[in-house]
Amino acid sequence: MKSLNGARIRGMILRYLLLALGTVIFTLPMIYMISTSLRPNGALYEYPPRFFPKWEALTLENYGYILNQSKFYVNFLNSVFVSLSTITLAAAVSSAMAFVLGKFKLKANKLIFGFIILTMIIPGTTMIVPQFELATKLNLVNQLWGLIPFYVAWVIPFSTFMIKGFMENIPGEIMEASWIDGASVWTVYTRIALPLASPAIASVSIFNFLTAWEEYPWANTVINDTSKRTLPIAIAGFFGQHQFTQWGYVFAMSVLTLIPVVLIFILCQKFFVQGLTAGSVKG
Repeated sequence: MKSLNGARIRGMILRYLLLALGTVIFTLPMIYMISTSLRPNGALYEYPPRFFPKWEALTLENYGYILNQSKFYVNFLNSVFVSLSTITLAAAVSSAMAFVLGKFKLKANKLIFGFIILTMIIPGTTMIVPQFELATKLNLVNQLWGLIPFYVAWVIPFSTFMIKGFMENIPGEIMEASWIDGASVWTVYTRIALPLASPAIASVSIFNFLTAWEEYPWANTVINDTSKRTLPIAIAGFFGQHQFTQWGYVFAMSVLTLIPVVLIFILCQKFFVQGLTAGSVKG
């Protein structure tokens, strides 16, 4: 008995040590980013280098500079507009597709779902050239609306895949009873399926928000007007300015950019966990 308890204790200690090591590895870059944002730009090049700045060297001048720039608020609002539009349109389209694929036995369902899975395998960077040609023909270059339809197209396959598993677990008796009472397909979808699938929709919307909020290559390809840039392009604009990269400004703006993401995870944590686990078990 004692040997079993000893082995169990050693196993717990090993697990906690591995968790602590993983936590340190994943949090060190963020800690360094925050510490660098709190020191002057020139302090980054001091020798010997310091991971943590001296207490008396801490300053908020980098944040003050960013917050005093009117273009920061323009870029911030551009990112908010693009991200919210993306998650709204993606939720509407993917939930409707998941409802049809999960609750209706159609002959083409397997073929359609297989095609959706296939599109998830294609790397997004390989599609930049044809996407740019399409955006040019549709007059979407240098427009915020030029980002939204492509972001929606990127996230719909994954969103449909996740929501479909949840839709399949909705009891068919509920829908059948609604149809017997004379409810239309639209009524069942909006009044029954959407409320019950809200945890799954909320969880994929978080992923979709991160995709639109942090995306850089396509936004940098399409947007040239400084007044229409999103935050990732604005952050990249500090690289190479004044013959050297102003890392204090870069990291300060990066920290400010992370605040909405952290708030969304805190506020939607319950839906996020429910959405990831609800569709994993059938029954």
